[in-house]
Amino acid sequence: MTAASGARSAWPSSLVTWAVVALIAAFPWFGGRFYVDLALTIMISAIFALSLELLVGMTGLVSFGHAAFFGIAAYAVALLSPAPGAPALWWLLPAAVGLAALYAAIVGALSLRTRGIYFIMVTLAFAQMAYYVFHDTPLGRGSDGIYVSAKPLITVAGHNVLDLARPLTFYYFTLACLVATFGFLALVARSKFGHALAGIKANEQRMRAAGFSTFAYKLAAFVIAGALAGIAGFLYAVKDGFVNPEILAWHQSGVVLLMIILGGIGSLRGAVVGAFAFTLLKELAQSEALFGTFAKHWQLTLGIVIIVCVAAMPNGLVGIASATKRRIAPILDA
Repeated sequence: MTAASGARSAWPSSLVTWAVVALIAAFPWFGGRFYVDLALTIMISAIFALSLELLVGMTGLVSFGHAAFFGIAAYAVALLSPAPGAPALWWLLPAAVGLAALYAAIVGALSLRTRGIYFIMVTLAFAQMAYYVFHDTPLGRGSDGIYVSAKPLITVAGHNVLDLARPLTFYYFTLACLVATFGFLALVARSKFGHALAGIKANEQRMRAAGFSTFAYKLAAFVIAGALAGIAGFLYAVKDGFVNPEILAWHQSGVVLLMIILGGIGSLRGAVVGAFAFTLLKELAQSEALFGTFAKHWQLTLGIVIIVCVAAMPNGLVGIASATKRRIAPILDA
């Protein structure tokens, strides 16, 4: 493929991406309240999935404890929010993300000394430790959880410049976080750091032989992924106004892993598409209008659908688009 043909195949993809962003931005003006709330859930899940994509898809590290960073940031919002008034966004968001990144640094420094199934189990163990801290100690107030007293804002000269208590403001703030996360990871993938991560994923031993400190690169990726998961946790806590220990449980880590598998591992767009598909499938499986009384067994329906999707599409949903593009590429080059 020539440079010109490569450019021709790249710009439609970018055009579609920006068209989707524009559609999401306009959605609150014509979508119902339920669907706007569902779009918010999808965007937060997409940020969470993108954070794990950095580990699994770009670095080759399968973590089963990613929910810990998500949950720690969410709990930080609830615990650090003052009861009398609304907290300032400029310090609450960095504090929540910073705590998630700090725990990620601790977990990564210890778990990255292991490999394969041992790495998966160690990350799971650290996540369960965090779960039981919030579940079994007064800090997290047990299974009852904690309500967020007030949603953060930014005030300048006595005027609320950015108030996340306003639904439309929070919607666009979440969309901005999603676009920023996607753009940041796209830049990382194209950077020397991203190329080093790709080399580690392909052959870590060869990267070490070439003089790369692979442990430092993996730890940096682990901390960045934890921080990005913290952004998703922050948004989750602000959206729902409530947190409980279940958001740190092992099945939450499994859910986000399923999202990137469903969308297609190794693709940033796949993480976003997987979050959308998984959330939508979950809503449909719980619909009594579609499944009647069987909707109470929605986990079974969802599980069967995901198994079928993974078996039929081993490269995920984005793999279908890639296969289609390869088939029409000769026509475009002609």
